[in-house]
Amino acid sequence: MELEYEGYEVTVEHEGKKGLERALQSGVHLILLDVMLPGLSGFEVLRRIRKEDRDTPVILLTARNTTFDKVSGLDQGANDYVTKPFEIEELLARIRACLRNHSPGEVKDERLVSVEDLVVNTETREVCRGGSSIALTPKEYDFLVYLMVNKNKVVTRENIILNVWGYEYEGETNVIDVFIRHLRVKVDEGYPKQLITTVRGVGFTMKENPDEDHNQD
Repeated sequence: MELEYEGYEVTVEHEGKKGLERALQSGVHLILLDVMLPGLSGFEVLRRIRKEDRDTPVILLTARNTTFDKVSGLDQGANDYVTKPFEIEELLARIRACLRNHSPGEVKDERLVSVEDLVVNTETREVCRGGSSIALTPKEYDFLVYLMVNKNKVVTRENIILNVWGYEYEGETNVIDVFIRHLRVKVDEGYPKQLITTVRGVGFTMKENPDEDHNQD
């Protein structure tokens, strides 16, 4: 009622699977997501949304206010996290901020993800650097896109495993090092700017205008 009074068009789903289906439909500009949902938890709904949609803002609403829950939600792709009870004025302000931050100033092709001269078309799964096509395996592609959509951020090994391999993965985390080596050969080798950077003891990052002295090991 409060959202509709403010002029928003609102669709409500009370179950995790139905909410996920609605969230992935076109025309959704922002998602308010409760963590405690029947069927699928809000965290699982969020994880599945981010596999398909990296851009639509998601605000988590929950009575669970531990630091672990907040960090987990944000690491999995939430744009904001509001704990209950909350004042509606605060929620409305956070909604306005999310919509403002995700309103493009110009029309852009949302299928394209880029870092410097590296471009991925997420619809056709074509990868090019400097106009030259790059052939990747499906998992190399998923890994690269995850790094690119999180450009200018450091992503940890744990988050890479979670978002690229998924919750069910039970293998060794050193698989990341193998894939990083493969990606560097295919994406960085022979180019003056090395885009994939190791942050020792933390994880990896891809930066616009990377500094020449970044560690590439």
